[in-house]
Amino acid sequence: MKPSTSTSHRGRRAALRTALALGATAALMTTTTGAAHAAPVRLDYPLSGTTHLKGTDSDLTLGPGTLRATADLAAGTLSADTELPPAKGEFHMIGIVPVSVTTEFVEPEPTKGTIDNKTGAVASTTKLTLRLKNLKVAGIPTPIGNSCQTEVPAVLALTSEPGFNPLTGGTLSGEYTIPKFEHCLLATPLINLIIPGDGNSVSLKLGPAQRPPA
Repeated sequence: MKPSTSTSHRGRRAALRTALALGATAALMTTTTGAAHAAPVRLDYPLSGTTHLKGTDSDLTLGPGTLRATADLAAGTLSADTELPPAKGEFHMIGIVPVSVTTEFVEPEPTKGTIDNKTGAVASTTKLTLRLKNLKVAGIPTPIGNSCQTEVPAVLALTSEPGFNPLTGGTLSGEYTIPKFEHCLLATPLINLIIPGDGNSVSLKLGPAQRPPA
């Protein structure tokens, strides 16, 4: 079916706006001289990914969310706000008891990082407080209150993988430690026995950069 003229025009206008934003960013990144005099660049990235939790030997699907980034090309630095929806996870305790829980991700401060003006490689540090909701053990709701969360934020040190491009996106990956939890009522000892620890991995996929809403 042939698209309507109005739909076609809207699509072309949206594509043109994105192309102009990305073209301007690309021009700023092509020369050191241009970067030295450039204003910070604001771009949004669609965000999704997975994290493997070593303590429960399970995976959580992350996103879809948004990374709202501001890059200072002159300084080679970036900051960003990470928005991720709650993620529902399931695993088996001691191999047989089914457990389900929802994890919320609260970013207490903006992500900080660096960007290489020549290669586009990115390294960043994100802090996320993990908040647990809706815990069920063997299908039975287990009270954990409204303030069950990590004592301190988890620190995710991420680096871009080969092929990453600030305009078209790519993958950021790394490992992190889950701190102990607090304020989880009587379930606190059980949660701290199973979930916290190091060796957790994360892989985040950034989609093509988008111009922020006006």
